[in-house]
Amino acid sequence: MASLAEAGKYPSMSLAERMANVTGTAVTSESVAHFSKANPADPRDDELSEELQGIFESLKKCLDLRKKYMHLSLQCPGDNPKDLDDWDVYPPHVKTSSYDASATDKEQLAKAHVFVFEECKIPGPEDKKRVYGINAEGTYQIYANESDLKHDRNPAYEVPSVKDYFQDQDFILNCISDGPMKSFAFRRLRYLESKFQMYVLLNEYQEMADSKRVPHRDFYNVRKVDTHVHHSSCMNQKHLLRFIKAKLKKRPDEVVIFRDGKNLTLAQVFESLHLTAYDLSIDTLDMHAHKDSFHRFDKFNLKYNPVGESRLREIFMKTDNFVQGRYLAELTQEVFSDLEASKYQMAEYRVSIYGRDKKEWDKLASWVVDNKLFSENVRWLIQVPRLYNVYKAQNLLQNFQQLLENIYEPLFEVTRDPTTHPKLHIFLQRVIGFDSVDDESKPERRTYKKYPSPKNWDIALNPPYSYYLYYMYSNLCSLNGWRKDRKFNTFVLRPHAGEAGDTDHLTSAFLTSHSINHGILLRKVPAVQYLYYLDQIGIAMSPLSNNALFLNYERNPFFTFFQRGLNVSLSTDDPLQFHFTKEPLIEEFSVATQIWKLSSTDQCEIARNSVLQSGWEMQFKKHWLGESCHLPGPAGNAIHKTNVPNIRLAYRYQTLMEERYMVYGSINRAPNSPELPQQQQQQPLETAAYLQEQQMQRQSYEQDFGDGGDVELDPAHVPMPLNTERSRHNFPQHAINPVDLPKGGSGGGGQRSVGSMAMSALSALRNTVSGGGAGAGNGGGGSKVTSPYMAPEPLIGMSGDSLDATDADVAGGGGGGNAGGTGAGGHIGSPFRKNTGLIGIEADDINREHLLLSAPALPVIPVGTSVSRMAPTSNSYIIAEDIDFDQAEYK
Repeated sequence: MASLAEAGKYPSMSLAERMANVTGTAVTSESVAHFSKANPADPRDDELSEELQGIFESLKKCLDLRKKYMHLSLQCPGDNPKDLDDWDVYPPHVKTSSYDASATDKEQLAKAHVFVFEECKIPGPEDKKRVYGINAEGTYQIYANESDLKHDRNPAYEVPSVKDYFQDQDFILNCISDGPMKSFAFRRLRYLESKFQMYVLLNEYQEMADSKRVPHRDFYNVRKVDTHVHHSSCMNQKHLLRFIKAKLKKRPDEVVIFRDGKNLTLAQVFESLHLTAYDLSIDTLDMHAHKDSFHRFDKFNLKYNPVGESRLREIFMKTDNFVQGRYLAELTQEVFSDLEASKYQMAEYRVSIYGRDKKEWDKLASWVVDNKLFSENVRWLIQVPRLYNVYKAQNLLQNFQQLLENIYEPLFEVTRDPTTHPKLHIFLQRVIGFDSVDDESKPERRTYKKYPSPKNWDIALNPPYSYYLYYMYSNLCSLNGWRKDRKFNTFVLRPHAGEAGDTDHLTSAFLTSHSINHGILLRKVPAVQYLYYLDQIGIAMSPLSNNALFLNYERNPFFTFFQRGLNVSLSTDDPLQFHFTKEPLIEEFSVATQIWKLSSTDQCEIARNSVLQSGWEMQFKKHWLGESCHLPGPAGNAIHKTNVPNIRLAYRYQTLMEERYMVYGSINRAPNSPELPQQQQQQPLETAAYLQEQQMQRQSYEQDFGDGGDVELDPAHVPMPLNTERSRHNFPQHAINPVDLPKGGSGGGGQRSVGSMAMSALSALRNTVSGGGAGAGNGGGGSKVTSPYMAPEPLIGMSGDSLDATDADVAGGGGGGNAGGTGAGGHIGSPFRKNTGLIGIEADDINREHLLLSAPALPVIPVGTSVSRMAPTSNSYIIAEDIDFDQAEYK
């Protein structure tokens, strides 16, 4: 093998090959940047490092922008008052199982679930007497008095301006269209996918064994949520057909519609269609999305009409009709009964608010409350169709601001004084958030160079997707702030995004939305996909729906996203159009399992993701997933409830932390950077004084260990660790990597083992100061200062079967004091044995105890037994042939 300096003379050798040949370790982009210089002292070889630096800075700024938008709109975990333990749910949550209860208990259980309007608590008006109004930008704001409202000053809550929003969106669009950024994101995603496949190959049997030891729990009885389903098509075709036939036979003379200037009974309606109950069949209804609806969203919308007749849709599938939506309410109750019978399936149904009239909210709330449509298995989302152009053509609206007023003014009014709309207040307690729906494939024309305010948007053309989303988001900012102050539940934004059309929709959703639906276009924009991964944005995917409308099933990216670690869940979208069975969510899982060969652990992980993405109160999630489900990684897992082994979640957590650490820990890494604080300024490592100091350290170590001394870097030459600000994932930024390097070192009274010396050599390679006790007391004091720009290496330290496990001191990082005792970390087991000494976990990492018990076994590339074989020489070059090792040592 050639030395690294010699390898630099051959441009045909890739940087990855050069680095892998020298270090014998896994190839990551940041380590490639470090080892890409044939001569580290050559300033002409900084191109790749500067390029990576720019990529990391762009990624960090994108993530920081999203963090700002989420905090301002109160869409982060813990922002919603309903997640508090003392939140009152009515009807109350009953934990008793109806299957195990006696007959008397079942009667009491049924009574506990009965909704009684008179028992609901309706708060009074706010004591502060604040006022609300719409400002010049078209956003509702809260003010202390009428004078502030009139002059638009001192708003109670901060809302990003529309100018800032479009500038931030342009910044993200520029980042994701950058060539190096796209290449970097594509390679990282491919790496994550391959890494998961390696993990499965090594740990599949361990996961299976862990699952078999869990009593009672399997895929069928873990909680799973249908995170994306539209209420008007929540039943299957056979259910709807059976219901229509029953009504036609039992109540044919009931007046159901006013059409052509007269009232018509149900029998008269079917006579006008020349149909009888006997004639009806699944084929006659013609509501299934067949081949003719592929890339034809207009034809798909027509599938909502039974027998192709809009009058039947109005009778059976509308909440606001001649019979006050009674038929749809009865259908909904039957669907609720099916969900409650299955016990473990939940659904988040979308109901529509169109924005044509302010009375829509009261009508919808009355329909829910009067028909007692409450269930522990169901929560609601409000979908707002993007149909301004349709209403404008019908002269229902004069400008876009009227649409916003019709949607949001009743919500601000009921927040100020719930007694003005008591039924709406009760209904909103079961509402999770808002969805934006319509055909995304519609072309969006840039009519204006600079978009006008909603009040001035009076043309017939529909505003673009990003315009809609901003005004939904901005009004949620002030609404959520007011509702949280009043201790009411807040809402999240979960729009359809990335189903079709422009990929810019995904960037708008990235800034403004808690999670999205569909997201299949992420496969075309790797940089945005990588951002969605880094922030674990929820994606509710519906492969069967996409198969009928936009993307063949075998090309759906769901399984690829899942392997890479994106936060994905399965949902049904429209069971009436896409599914055949009584349990559409199980049908969705069944098809996905058959096509992609999902394991039981995969299924249960996806089900767990769906619960975490959902908007249920935290007390429900704790009951379904465990008391610590709000914590990240394996610390938030209870295998006896989720049936997901800790080893799987430990892998997911570690991998995510490594990627985030790489991005956040790689900023401002250059010495003497003007952006670094003064105390972090460092002198260049290549100075003569520094090289002389290194030589003196080497001579000192050779006196202790012969020729096998490793080089310890002075902490003054290592960048300071990251700050302790806590992120939205609820862990310290400085502990963003749970698996790091060994903390223990060799004291004055202990001899270091083979494993300890090898890890110290790797420590030196990764610019880490490790060990060095004083040799007194009970153990040598270890110190560690980790370079934040060298990403953690999980392949070293999670499994070390290639190291000499028979060494008496293999479990320790080096003895200290007189006893020569065992330090922290070092003992590592076989690929299918629990690791009891995972090295280098931060003491304050919330997943510490779980990672110690359930660390996944990943492959290890052997490292030499002599420290000098891996230590840099005085000329800062690493000689590749010096890494050779005796294979007999590892048999």
